[in-house]
Amino acid sequence: MTDDEFEAVRVAAPTEGANPRTLDIDLLPTLEVLKLVNDEDHLVAPAVRAVLPELARAVDLGVSALREGRSIHYFGAGSSGRVAVLDAAELVPTYTIDPEWVVAHHAGGVAAFEQALENVEDDEATGAAEALGLGGGDLAIGLSASGRTPYVAGALRAAGAAGAATVLVSSNPRAPLGDEVDVHVAVDTGPEVIAGSTRMKAGTAQKLVLNAFSTAVMIRLGRTYSNLMVDVTATNAKLRGRLVTILEEATGRTEAQCAETLTAAEGDLKVALVCLLADAPVGEARIALQAAAGRVRAALAELATGRREVS
Repeated sequence: MTDDEFEAVRVAAPTEGANPRTLDIDLLPTLEVLKLVNDEDHLVAPAVRAVLPELARAVDLGVSALREGRSIHYFGAGSSGRVAVLDAAELVPTYTIDPEWVVAHHAGGVAAFEQALENVEDDEATGAAEALGLGGGDLAIGLSASGRTPYVAGALRAAGAAGAATVLVSSNPRAPLGDEVDVHVAVDTGPEVIAGSTRMKAGTAQKLVLNAFSTAVMIRLGRTYSNLMVDVTATNAKLRGRLVTILEEATGRTEAQCAETLTAAEGDLKVALVCLLADAPVGEARIALQAAAGRVRAALAELATGRREVS
């Protein structure tokens, strides 16, 4: 064992402290253990709500990045990295986006996703190296429960130095790294049920934050109509059925009408939706959507304005 391998770092973060509400949890029967865990879980959503103004700023940075043809990059280690990978991966089929729009960087790569490689989070240089290529207009989001993970710090510092906007998502309101970024989303989840086990409340908070962040970004970019997914990729029979269901819910038309229009639109849900809502032919709906950068409401408004001018 080398001196570096033996080196110990004591992390001063709220998530590392002993939780007074769960002392002697190991003496309790199973149901009481679960009740205590659940009680602590109930504290997470209010803690996220308290930082919604900061999260809104992060969303606006993400929207600006994608509108400018740039990209969003997540950086995390351990549980934080796994949460990031899941969020980025699930956006592609849900909203039919280019995989390069939102990219997740997990310390240690695929191997660390399948098996914990705790040492990789201490490598600030690797984090900096993975942020190479980011620049003005991009957005780098680092996830770290303690707000000090060297891998994340390296990535955020390198991204910021290159001109990218930077966001830290942590569970440590007093994280020094928070002063180095443009936005610090500090979800104060407090000590964990099991001291230092940040896959619990801190991990749940990160999942809620990224769910809200990416969903809000997609909404702002027009990837939904009302609360319906209108950019979903139909890759199987279930999803093809969902397209028809979405059209029925959005337009009030019959299943047969929706299926027929979707076929005429060559499976393009947005085109079919505009056709049905505006009583427009496929070609006209497609042109309106192109002019509206794919935003359904804007395309409908464009068609309505054109018809008023003609009349």
